[in-house]
Amino acid sequence: MKFLTFIARILVAATFIFSGFVKLIDPLGSAYKFQDYFAADVLNLEFLSPYALQFSIVLIVAEIMLGVMLLVGFKPKFTVRSLMLLTLVFLFLTWYSAYYNKVTDCGCFGDAVTLTSWETFYKNVILVALIIFLLFTTKHIKALFSKRFANRVTLLALASFLFVTYYVLHHLPIIDFRAYAVGKNITDGMVIPEGSKLDVYEDTWIYKVNGVDKTFTTEEKPWEIEGATFVDRKTKLIEKGYEPPIHDFTMELDGVDIKDELLQKERLVLIVMHNLDKTDIKLMSNILTFSTKALHEGYDVYGISSSKAEDFLKLKEQFKLEFDVLFCDDIALKTMIRANPGIVIINKGTITGKWNARDADKVKL
Repeated sequence: MKFLTFIARILVAATFIFSGFVKLIDPLGSAYKFQDYFAADVLNLEFLSPYALQFSIVLIVAEIMLGVMLLVGFKPKFTVRSLMLLTLVFLFLTWYSAYYNKVTDCGCFGDAVTLTSWETFYKNVILVALIIFLLFTTKHIKALFSKRFANRVTLLALASFLFVTYYVLHHLPIIDFRAYAVGKNITDGMVIPEGSKLDVYEDTWIYKVNGVDKTFTTEEKPWEIEGATFVDRKTKLIEKGYEPPIHDFTMELDGVDIKDELLQKERLVLIVMHNLDKTDIKLMSNILTFSTKALHEGYDVYGISSSKAEDFLKLKEQFKLEFDVLFCDDIALKTMIRANPGIVIINKGTITGKWNARDADKVKL
C-alpha cells in the first residue's frame, strides 16, 4: 500500500507541478481562458471578466503549490483535500466545455500541450481517482527527508513562484510555446499542408412545402421538390479539420491585407497594441523613443491593433507617433505577444525578437 501511495503521490504531484508551471510562465494566457469561460455564451459570468487575471494568478499558484506540497509531504491531509477540491472544479469545467462544445481548448497545460475537451476531461477523471485513493492512504504520505525540509521547500517555492509571476507580467513569458515564438516564421505557420484533413460540415435545409416548413438533409435535395420554396439553411461543423498554427492573422491597411508584402521585408517592426482601450498609455513614451530610432535605422515600423483606425489616430496625434496602424484580429495579437504595447521585430516573416514596451531601451536594432 505504501508503494502504491508513493506512485499515486508522484503522478498527481508531477501533473500539478507541470500544469502549474506551463501556466505560471504565461499567466495572461490563463486569464484569457478565464475570460472565455466568463463569457455570456458559456458560464454567463461577465461581471467577473475584469478580475480574470487575479483569478488566473490565484489558481496557477494554488495548482503548482499543491503539487509541490504533495511532493515534499507538507501538511498531507490539507494538501490532498485541497487537491480534491481543485480537481473537482477542473472536472466540472472540462465536462462543461466538452459536453456543450464551449472553450474547446481549456488551456489545462497552457500552450505547451494541446488536448481536446474530452481528453482533458478524462485526464481529470483519472486525477480524481488517484486523489480519492490518496484520501484513504494519507497516513502513508510522509514528509520528504524531514518536516523542516518540507516547510522550507514550500516557503521557498511560494516565494519563487510569486517572483516568476511578477517578472513575466512585467516583461514576457520566460518560455514561449506559441506559434509566434522567436525563431518561428509567420508565413510557414499559415501554410496548410497538401492532403490535410478539411472541416466536415452538415447542412440542414428548411423549405416550405404545401404551406408547411419542413427540414431536409442535403441528400434529400429539397430544391427539386415541386412547389417547395427556400426558407433557411443551417450549417453545423461535424468534424474539425487541420488548422494551421497561425490563422486569422492579417495586416490590413485601409481595408487591404498587405501581409504578403510586409512579410517579405528584412527590417520590419510591429508595435502591437491588441486593444487600445487596454493599452498601457504610460509606456507610449517608450514606444515613441524606440519607433523614432527604428525609423532612423531604416526599419519599416507599423502599429498593429484590433481597434478602430480613428482611435489610433487620436493616440498618434497625442504622442506624435510617426507610424501608421494595421488591423488584425484581437486574439491573434494577444497570441503573438503577451504585452500591450509590445514590440515585435520580423525579418522576411521570421520573428527575430519580442519585447514588452517597458523593455524598449533593451532592444538592439
